[in-house]
This record gives sequence, C-alpha cells and structure tokens, in this order.
Amino acid sequence: MTLNAALAAAATLVALAFSIATFDRWLRRRRPHDGAWSFSLLLFALGSLALWWAEARGWSLGSFRVFFLAGAVLNVPWLALGTVYLLFGPRVGYITKQWLIGLSGAAVGVVLIAPTKSRDLGQLAMPQGSELFGVAPRVFAAVGSGVAAVVIIGGAVWSIIRVVRGRVPAVGEAQRHITNARRHATSNTLIAIGTLVLSGSGTLAGRMGEDRAFAITLLVGIVVLFSGFLVASTQPKSMNDKRITGASAK
Repeated sequence: MTLNAALAAAATLVALAFSIATFDRWLRRRRPHDGAWSFSLLLFALGSLALWWAEARGWSLGSFRVFFLAGAVLNVPWLALGTVYLLFGPRVGYITKQWLIGLSGAAVGVVLIAPTKSRDLGQLAMPQGSELFGVAPRVFAAVGSGVAAVVIIGGAVWSIIRVVRGRVPAVGEAQRHITNARRHATSNTLIAIGTLVLSGSGTLAGRMGEDRAFAITLLVGIVVLFSGFLVASTQPKSMNDKRITGASAK
C-alpha cells in the first residue's frame, strides 16, 4: 500500500469512528445537530473511501464521481447544518434541512449523470472537476463547500466571542446551556481549524502533489474536527445527564 493510500485509509477509519460516536449521541439524546453531524461524517468517510480505493486501484469515473460528490459537494453543507441547529434553533434548522435535502438530491443527480470531457483517468494522478465536468457540478461544489465553510467557521468564531463575553451563543428561538466556557471555546476553535484544513487542499496541492495533499488534509482535518467533538463531549459525569428544556449543550 502506498503512503497516499494509507493516509486515505486512516482518514476513512477516523471519519467512520467519528460518525459512529455522533450517531450514538443522537440515539441517546435525539438532538438534531448530532444527526446532521453523523450524516456529514458518514459522507466524509465515503469520500475518503473513494480516495483510498483510487490510490490503491487507480482512478475511474465511478470512484471520482463518488469522491467528488461526497467529498467536495455534500459533506460540508451537512456539517454546517449542525451549526445552524445550534445557533438558530430547531425551527430554522428544520427549514434549512428541507432545503438541503432538495439541493442534495439535485446535486446527486447532476454529479452522477453529468457528461465528462474524458473517460481515461488512468494516467491522471489526481483528477480535477474542471478537467472532467462542465459548469453545473463545479457550481454545486463551489457553493456547497464555500458557503457551508463560512457558516461553520463564522458560527464557531461568533460562538467563541459570545462565550468569552459571558453570553449564550444562540439566536432567536435557540437556547444553549454552556457548562464550561473554556472547553466550549476550545472545541469551537478546533472545529474552525479543522474546517480550514479541509478547505486548504488547494494550497497544499501546489506544494506536495495533489494526491498527497488531499490525503493529508482529509486525515488532519477530520482528526482536528474529531478532537473538537471529544473536547466538547468530555464533561464531568454530573453534567452529562443535566437537562434543560429547549437547550442544546455542545
């Protein structure tokens, strides 16, 4: 197994473990942001799996479509949905989810059936969307990843500022219960950094080679995000079972 394939395999396993951990929290507490994160991280795992397969067996149109759809179009918007639930409450989150379901369905259809400029991917080290697809799939990727990353990073920074000032990071109907301000700020910092790392593959690609850059950013980014989740969820036992009506603890 090459180093690139090993990095992609590690990213797949970490993302899968992260998804299982958040899904377990959703099963126990039924909080909608945990459900959104679970689905997003499952998409991260699927995108990493497609990269792992391609590094081990060579790129094909099928593996690239899966990698592009799960890794470049869908995963970050569903991760951002968790931020929307936390900051704006269940009503705004539910409306956003309905729109996201529709847009995700459209993106799946567009990416899976989009005509390609070339069918021979065997000689490409790392295919690019601009090399294979027309405008529509690339617009979905640019808008989905770009706007969603702004929501996640902006929400994390705003949440940190609010907590540092002694205020609850919630808007409108949303309610939050923060048990440890320092832990909350640390977890949001890690989430923002992890999102930035996942969004920085273009810069690394120019310095390290595209395969290695994507493998490294996937692994490092998902590990940092997982660290943020672990920091947020590590609380004294007496606080784990604390319930406040209409509140979401992060």
